Amino acid sequence: MTVRFIGAGPGAADLITVRGQRAIAASPVCLYAGSLVPEELLRDCPPGARLVDTANMTLEEIVAEMLAAHEAGHDVARLHSGDPSVFSAMAEQMRRLDAAAVPYEVIPGVPAFAAAAASLKRELTVPGVGQTITLTRTSARATPMPEGEDLGTLGRSRATMVLHLAVQRVEAVVEELVPNYGADCPVAVVARASREDEVVLRGTLADIAGQVRAAGILRTAVIVVGRVLTASEFPDSHLYSDARCRPVLSRSSGDE
Repeated sequence: MTVRFIGAGPGAADLITVRGQRAIAASPVCLYAGSLVPEELLRDCPPGARLVDTANMTLEEIVAEMLAAHEAGHDVARLHSGDPSVFSAMAEQMRRLDAAAVPYEVIPGVPAFAAAAASLKRELTVPGVGQTITLTRTSARATPMPEGEDLGTLGRSRATMVLHLAVQRVEAVVEELVPNYGADCPVAVVARASREDEVVLRGTLADIAGQVRAAGILRTAVIVVGRVLTASEFPDSHLYSDARCRPVLSRSSGDE
């Protein structure tokens, strides 16, 4: 028996990996967050599968379902929205499975920030403009941020920043980022990325909070901050440059 933590993708049912889809189809037990995971994915579960919506369950209740499946010899598909390596609460589930000697594996998925970038039609690592991406969140209604990971400190590099779980505090986010990025820094907010009801807002740190409030966005959104969002004048990357791709003529040891 194995518990498989599966990245269910950002929202669109067809943005799950083939491996993830096959794992769902092979698991008699499926645990999923009903508020975030598309119902269409549950259609891949085998007939008679136990489907458990974990949206209103405690951690201990979720782990109890896994342990019960283990005792029965049933594989478990544990669906997490986006990619389980980022803000998924997977680590504490693994810690308990380790203590119970229950085997598990991880199947990656499309993260929300990648889906947001696709909707924006932007590369987040533009040569000469930005080559670093900071993935972070804020501490409101969540565990406190570690020392040195506040937005003021992280923003000193002025690297492209993607914030999860922060749209409800957009005014505070703006206040903390303006000193480093400037009020004219481009910002985008993508809510429900890849879904049919997706909302995309574009602006600057000066006006994005007003746009978010006017649109009524309260959750399931990422905030992207950085000059890469509007960059148009930048050098071509070395990856496909003439210098790199031009064939190098070899010379034999007897050539001069």
